[in-house]
Amino acid sequence: MSRIILHCDLNNFYASVECLYRPEIRQFPVAVCGDTDKRHGIVLAKNQIAKLRGVKTGDVIYQAMDKCPNLVTVPPNMKLYQKFSRKVNDIYRRYSNQIQPFSIDESWIDLTGTAATFEEGVKTADEIRAAVFSELGVTISIGVSFNKIFAKLGSDLKKPDATTAIPKERFQEIIWPLPCRELLYVGPATERKLNRVGLKTIGDIASAGPAFLQSLLGKWGLTIYAFAMGMDDSPVYLDGAEDAVKSVGNSTTTPRDIVTLEDAKQVIYMLSDSVAERLRQKGMVGQLVQVSLRDTSLCSFERQMPLKEATCASGPIAKAALSLFMRHWDGTTHLRSLGVRISDLSFLSAGRQATFDSTTTEKQEQLEGCIDSLRRRFGHSCIHRGLLMVDPSLNINPIEDNTVHPMSYFKEVM
Repeated sequence: MSRIILHCDLNNFYASVECLYRPEIRQFPVAVCGDTDKRHGIVLAKNQIAKLRGVKTGDVIYQAMDKCPNLVTVPPNMKLYQKFSRKVNDIYRRYSNQIQPFSIDESWIDLTGTAATFEEGVKTADEIRAAVFSELGVTISIGVSFNKIFAKLGSDLKKPDATTAIPKERFQEIIWPLPCRELLYVGPATERKLNRVGLKTIGDIASAGPAFLQSLLGKWGLTIYAFAMGMDDSPVYLDGAEDAVKSVGNSTTTPRDIVTLEDAKQVIYMLSDSVAERLRQKGMVGQLVQVSLRDTSLCSFERQMPLKEATCASGPIAKAALSLFMRHWDGTTHLRSLGVRISDLSFLSAGRQATFDSTTTEKQEQLEGCIDSLRRRFGHSCIHRGLLMVDPSLNINPIEDNTVHPMSYFKEVM
């Protein structure tokens, strides 16, 4: 029996939540913008009315206002969106324990063990849509297919509030006539390369064959060919699955793409703070730092380096992770996810070899331990780095408020 995979995508998520909580703006075109006080801020999300007026995600505010003069702009409320996202995922958990968040508003669900037939999986998708709307008031588009790639593609085909089924026996009929860009991993640059040699559709990719695509695109040509042929067996991980306790790591899919070094620095320090806090909770220190990147086409890589001494302080972890990032990021690729991990762990009670920097490191660890105490008493937001206020939409508490993927998420072979 083929797998039954759902990809759930909340429609116009940020804007939908704002309209839900602010009924006075529901009848107007609405855009959630990164900085509503500065007209050079960008549109992070828009409602359906704004979409019909030509407003696009990524528009600069003044461009969006030119298209739609009566556009209502509101700042993002990430804490609200994150809480709302958790409520949606709680609904998903009624149907399966194999749920893999892809972003704050997207998740894969594996129904293979709970739905007897593909048709039952489609029916379950409709039930999920109805439950999300009736209980939370927002709409969702769901793709149902036999693998993750086609399920995600399906959720993009009909919007808003729709279920799209792509069964194994009909995928060629449904998928192959679509433009190349609809396939995961095919971004604008790759599409141009394919178009230049006459490959316009996903069916053209399938017909071209693996050897030709590899000669044109390298190893990604083989990946794209496999996807066009429906060959994707990447798993949907068990909800809450964690790596063995040989390392401590957090990764996150950010509310918007990471496009500048300042963006990356803010996220790396946020994640490093989280990793260090978790180390202290476990009474452990680590010495091998790893950073993981995933771009918007889901290409990913990992790099690691050792610290001079084991630590549970965020500063050395963040500096090492940022150093790795700067050495290996090309400065132009937009990133969707970042991860920081530390391994080579030992317990603080076992003692550490002294170095010239030991006193400074231990003082930093003690200071951060005091910060932990303040946060436990007064809440996480009572104290934070000034750096994390550069873009408030990226300033989240990954331990409590955000979907944090175990590091195995980055190792997925797709």
